[in-house]
Amino acid sequence: MLFELYTIWGQNMKITTVVITFLVGGLLISSSISAMIAESHKEDILNELREKRLQDIEKEISVPTPTGLYHTYQEMTDLLHDLADNHSDIMSLTSIGTTYEERDLWMVKLSDNVEEDESEPEVLLMGAHHGNEKPSFEVLIYFIQHMVINYTKENTDDDGDGSVNEDPIDGEDNDEDGLTDEDPSEDRVREVINNTEIFIIPMFNPDGVEAGTRKNCAPNHGPFGFKGEITSYGVDLNRNYGYRWFFLFIFPELYLGSTHYNDNSNVYHGERPFSEAETRAIRQFVNSHQIEICLTYHTYGELILYPWGYTKLPALHKQKFVSIGEGIEKINKYALAQSIFLYPTLGDACDWLYGRKGIIPYTIELGTSHAPGDPEVIREMSITHVGVNLYICETAESL
Repeated sequence: MLFELYTIWGQNMKITTVVITFLVGGLLISSSISAMIAESHKEDILNELREKRLQDIEKEISVPTPTGLYHTYQEMTDLLHDLADNHSDIMSLTSIGTTYEERDLWMVKLSDNVEEDESEPEVLLMGAHHGNEKPSFEVLIYFIQHMVINYTKENTDDDGDGSVNEDPIDGEDNDEDGLTDEDPSEDRVREVINNTEIFIIPMFNPDGVEAGTRKNCAPNHGPFGFKGEITSYGVDLNRNYGYRWFFLFIFPELYLGSTHYNDNSNVYHGERPFSEAETRAIRQFVNSHQIEICLTYHTYGELILYPWGYTKLPALHKQKFVSIGEGIEKINKYALAQSIFLYPTLGDACDWLYGRKGIIPYTIELGTSHAPGDPEVIREMSITHVGVNLYICETAESL
């Protein structure tokens, strides 16, 4: 038996793979070749995405909400109030703050004793840090509807094959009928709601959603807020959290491009950490709760990203991130990677949630565009991520 050590240097990452090679009858069989190919393919995907995403950031993609395809802020508000009124035993709706344009930041709570603070695992789901990333809030609105409707629904034979709940939303063809996820489990919904406290902010940046912009819509008075006149509008909320925020001034050559101190930039990080009403609201909420795990939804790239975003050093809990992430990967078939290997970020939500609060967070980059125009694509994306959210809630119980 021969041990051969191969070190592969990618453009932006180093992958070290030990290949155990067996010499059998003159044939060499390498046990890790497929893994090396998979990692190489992932690196190619990340490199291609990095270039495209940074170009998108530079030119700003404004995406107004198409009528009837995605919820407007007001449509979402009305729907959430109706659902809370009709399912008040398991759903509550509160505002955790208001934006510059005086829109409420709505938070949904799902739990069996929804008005109580129980000793159950707490899960946080967020969408629309960036207002032009429309599916990021749509998948969460769909998830809320799925949960409250199915909680009291009897187990149903959705695919008409004489069995119930035999093909839950897990990305697998469990009943081997050639279809996937076609008979979701009502019991699974009940178990999750009965055993966790789920907090959902579908539209974290409603001003940006309504304007169709990446940033929020608050006025800026120069990069540090010292100018009397308005110089620009908007802050990238996912660069405004207070973890390694100041690194931009120490190592600008490493981070400029995906983060910026120029207030005209589409990735402007704000005049100071937590300068924005939205990020202050989530800080206050997180500081008063015991969140175990968090998903923040974005578009695009079909990626599952975990900390760190500011450094290539592995997180202390990397094994846990990979283990849970591989479970997500099985459901949505996205690629799992450390966040920095898409591009480096400072002041993002996941690094702050993990670095300051010890929460296990992931960024899910949905789909292949900021806002797909095909309703079937949106529907399939939403159904798939019901399964992801359920899996994350179940995982929280064992953390």
